[in-house]
Amino acid sequence: MGPWIKLVDAILFIFFLIITIAAPLIDFQTILPLDLYPTFLVDLKSWYAKEYGDFLVSEKPSFFVGIVWVEMFLQWPFAIASLYAIVMSKSWLNTTSLVYGGSCLSTMAAIMAEILGSERPSEKLQMMYFPFMVFAALALLRGLLPINSGKTVMISRRPILNRKKRT
Repeated sequence: MGPWIKLVDAILFIFFLIITIAAPLIDFQTILPLDLYPTFLVDLKSWYAKEYGDFLVSEKPSFFVGIVWVEMFLQWPFAIASLYAIVMSKSWLNTTSLVYGGSCLSTMAAIMAEILGSERPSEKLQMMYFPFMVFAALALLRGLLPINSGKTVMISRRPILNRKKRT
């Protein structure tokens, strides 16, 4: 199972790196003042909304704005923490991946329900959002995998049965 976990970690590393960079530059334009961003980033987001027909980005419905706030204050910090945990081989990667994956999968379910339930989306738009749902599920599953560091954790130097009870 070790090589598979390494492969999953490598895939998640790329995903978390993209999220760590793209979220503040692109996604947070939905909730932050646009004058904080250079013109080319605002134009890039506008081009994306037109090219892919992303009505959520262009119309900014209230539930979508709420999802971006969740992304800013919960998902983005956990993506950064997971990125660090992968690079530094931290044992708490399972926890950060589980929290990120659960949160992202929940928000992506709401977004995909809106996209599939409306009659406006193109197949191009669906294919843009679908990979995020897959990566969120992968992060969630990574969080559920057992920690396999190959090290034995020693809690105490004395055997458990020989410990004296304190009175």
